[in-house]
Amino acid sequence: MRRVDEGSPGSKAKKRRPGRRKAIWLTAAGLVVVLLVGVGWVSAQGWRAKGHLQTAAGLFAQLQDQIKAGDVPAAKGTLAALQLETAAAKDETDGSGWSAAGGLPMLGDDLSAVRTVAKVLDDLAGNGLPALLDVASGLDPRTLAPRDGRVDLSQLNTAAPRIAAGLEVIRSARAEVEDIPADGLVDQVATAVTELSVGLARAEQLVSTADRAARLLPRMLGADGPRNYLVLFQNNAEIRATGGMPGAYILVHADGGAVTITDQGSSATYLKVFDPPVQQLDAGQTALYTDRPAVFPADVNLSPDFPTAAVLMRAMYQKRSGIAVDGVLATDPVALSYLLQATGAVNVPKGEALTADNAVRVLLSEAYAKYPDPVDQDAYFAKAAKSIFEALLKGQGDAKGMIVQLARAAGERRLLMWTADPDEEATLAGTVLEGRLPVDSPTTPTVGVFLNDGSGGKLSYYLTQATELEVGACDGDGNRELHLKLTLGSTAPTANLPGYVTGLALSGDKYTSRTNVSVFSPTGGGVVSAQLNGQEVPFGTGMERDRGVAIFTVDLPPGTKQTYDVTIEPGDLDPDAFVKPRLWTTPGVRPWQNTVVPGAVCSQQD
Repeated sequence: MRRVDEGSPGSKAKKRRPGRRKAIWLTAAGLVVVLLVGVGWVSAQGWRAKGHLQTAAGLFAQLQDQIKAGDVPAAKGTLAALQLETAAAKDETDGSGWSAAGGLPMLGDDLSAVRTVAKVLDDLAGNGLPALLDVASGLDPRTLAPRDGRVDLSQLNTAAPRIAAGLEVIRSARAEVEDIPADGLVDQVATAVTELSVGLARAEQLVSTADRAARLLPRMLGADGPRNYLVLFQNNAEIRATGGMPGAYILVHADGGAVTITDQGSSATYLKVFDPPVQQLDAGQTALYTDRPAVFPADVNLSPDFPTAAVLMRAMYQKRSGIAVDGVLATDPVALSYLLQATGAVNVPKGEALTADNAVRVLLSEAYAKYPDPVDQDAYFAKAAKSIFEALLKGQGDAKGMIVQLARAAGERRLLMWTADPDEEATLAGTVLEGRLPVDSPTTPTVGVFLNDGSGGKLSYYLTQATELEVGACDGDGNRELHLKLTLGSTAPTANLPGYVTGLALSGDKYTSRTNVSVFSPTGGGVVSAQLNGQEVPFGTGMERDRGVAIFTVDLPPGTKQTYDVTIEPGDLDPDAFVKPRLWTTPGVRPWQNTVVPGAVCSQQD
């Protein structure tokens, strides 16, 4: 077995084209040139088509550079020239001679494949690639960045229908290429068709993301009427399954692209405790977490399912304020530190300016020593959150860098979003913003490792986390287990921490952190066992969203580490396929060190 780091690209793609990342238009055109030459098609039509496609390849590369540079007017001129070349190539491969050649023995299917690819490229150039220009213009960070509290939605509204139309063209092209019969094609042709299909899949993912944004952003920014959003700031120093305890919050009002902050506060001082529970949890959640998520605002996210936490927090805020917000967002100080790389330093009342370098340390550690009174802490956190958000609304800093850092935060699940509108929530489904474990398949089972503080303090600031997830060997029936190795450590000092950081000392020692670990199996599976140093570890069990859940407690004195070996039954895996598990973990103060070892086809194992 070969180790593959979580998030790394597949091994086959690396072997074919090491170190190269070309745009789909350049890759596809170049591949067609290879096809035309590789199958020995040297007729006048074939060579003319080859010439047109070679020219198109150069134009594709030029178009790529212009889009990256944000030079949309120049890119439009290049696209017009490109369309002429791909149309000419299609015409050369569309005559009766090519049609008749498609029936030739041995090479006929290859020539038919070339003809299909040329047609697909022409359709992409005429109807699909313009959508990429619309993405570049409609989603240009310079036009979408707030200016004096307002986002200009005009270009996005104009581009949205064209992006949607372009997406359909790309999907149609992908389906057409995937329908090319692979059996019997010569290696060069089969490889080219496969790589074009992969490239189209990437293009579809890009334009699909843009299409979702083009449909969601105007509505969420109040294009169809005023909206109110509760923005939560999760405190990773007291870890929760989705990232951290919901502490400070702000209420954001959006109307016609104008965005303002209309309220701010903290869960502890304003929302307080709900008795009776604000909502009834389902039986599975109650068995795992009791009714605490519906009683204490700090515990709404004991479950890693962000939509569950958002619905509870919305109900709590409505109970106290009378305002039914239209959505709930969550982020954390680590994500804020990313944004500060784009905005530059932000001044905070009664505190030092926050920067990308000091934000995590100041917000999650030093503030507790500076403000020993929890009321003062809450006030400081609320002011800090508001100051950073106001800097964003004013358009402070680099707009393009802001988009890059937002994407980074979202990719680490440090930026989560839920909306009360069912259609909008359906549009968010399956994205990293949704904050819900992905749908499993027989080749991509998902394991979740989520952490909840059990110390009643802020010792999670000192946690370190690492995992190794491996697909086990197949048994005689083609079944296999997943093996998880989880290592948690504590870098906490042994003295001189404020009492608010050491907390309730529920572990028996105030400097020993206590963390409740939840291991989620793939859909339909379960957790079989957990061991520490070869000894069985008792754990509680339950089910959440058809996944088996095991919960056990880890106590870590300062400077120590513990490694747990967990065996997981993954549900139905395909014995005749390569299995690459996915691993989801709680975003912490420090990044996780994660390794995933995939599993080969059962018949190929020793």
